[in-house]
Amino acid sequence: MVFGGVCIDAGQSDGLEKPQEYLPPLPDLTESQSTVRTAISRICSNFPDDYWLHVDNMKQWPREFTNAIAKDGWLGICMPSAYGGAELGLAEATTMMQTIAESGGGMTATSSIHMNIFGLSPVVKYGSEEQKKRFLIPLIEGKERACFGVTEPNTGLDTLKLQSRAVREGAEYVLRGQKMWTSTAQQAEKILILVRTTPLGEVDKASQGLSLFYTDLNRDSVKVTEIPKMGRAAVDTNSLFFDGWRVPKKDLIGEEGNGFKLIMHGMNAERILLAGEAVGLGLAALRRAVNYAAERRVFGRAIGQNQGIQHPLADSWVHLEAARLMVMHAARMYDEGYSAGEYANSVKYLAGEVAFTTCERAVMAHGGMGYAKEYHVERYLREVMIPRIAPVSREMCLNYIGERVLGLPRSY
Repeated sequence: MVFGGVCIDAGQSDGLEKPQEYLPPLPDLTESQSTVRTAISRICSNFPDDYWLHVDNMKQWPREFTNAIAKDGWLGICMPSAYGGAELGLAEATTMMQTIAESGGGMTATSSIHMNIFGLSPVVKYGSEEQKKRFLIPLIEGKERACFGVTEPNTGLDTLKLQSRAVREGAEYVLRGQKMWTSTAQQAEKILILVRTTPLGEVDKASQGLSLFYTDLNRDSVKVTEIPKMGRAAVDTNSLFFDGWRVPKKDLIGEEGNGFKLIMHGMNAERILLAGEAVGLGLAALRRAVNYAAERRVFGRAIGQNQGIQHPLADSWVHLEAARLMVMHAARMYDEGYSAGEYANSVKYLAGEVAFTTCERAVMAHGGMGYAKEYHVERYLREVMIPRIAPVSREMCLNYIGERVLGLPRSY
């Protein structure tokens, strides 16, 4: 079958029943991207759906998986080779993250390493040589985990209005404020955090006066509270409250007051990367649905023989493949230096919507069994809400297209 692939024994991780089938090659990938897909598929073959069901049920960090990815150096796929990275492009990183999600790990697997893949791009581009050595090497080696603190309870997507403050006191800054929706903060040793160093009323433009720090997540000064949520239970999401948190000046990235420009550098890459993850999750759900439809017999025939089942699944493949090709096109353009955001926003919107429709159809194709955890598609449906909401909403993606591409008046 088109979703089958060939099973090659790559060994087993502790506690796992059996390796999962390798994912098939894709005809449009470059040699480099194909190499990435093959290698990542080999690692993921040791982490079948039952592993991801277990960590989801137990709300248990997927340490075996993250260790396996780190062991082979994949956390540094986009990082400079001088610090132990592979120095490959966003297209290779997107291939990697799609493959991980497609293997059955979904958003749980990708979210456990997502920040390590793209998150420190501001450090790569704007950090000092000393900072790069201090920060990138342990991140690439998997010795340190990072989280990202931007969103706040009272500002949401209106990043320029964030209220968390950092006040300079000698060789330190003192931080006070709150952050919301900070994933992996229960596990992370480090945090990339955006705060205001100049009050909003004292700057000429709202984009001024914001500063970016990459520093220790000091739990003596930062209260980290997990947010119970709909899906992806194995990877924590948190609210942060901090008051009197002292951060050394040496952890300031770039110039004080220029932090918004720094985080913008990585936003298009993150949206493209997340779009690839969404496509992978949709393909995982489609594979499950196709296999079930081929095997399940009702009224003397396989349900996949019925066009009411077959056509929605075929339609999903067409739309997923269209989204995948557009995602890869956007990634290649990014690697070639294209910096505008219309393709990044478009693929983030498109992939999220297509993946959601596919996951919903996968549940429905299973009938009542689609509601049972043992068939995994209900987990996919819960997780597929993430790429529709984060890191930017569907509506904000369409706002960007409406204003920047179509030339319509700003709507917000």
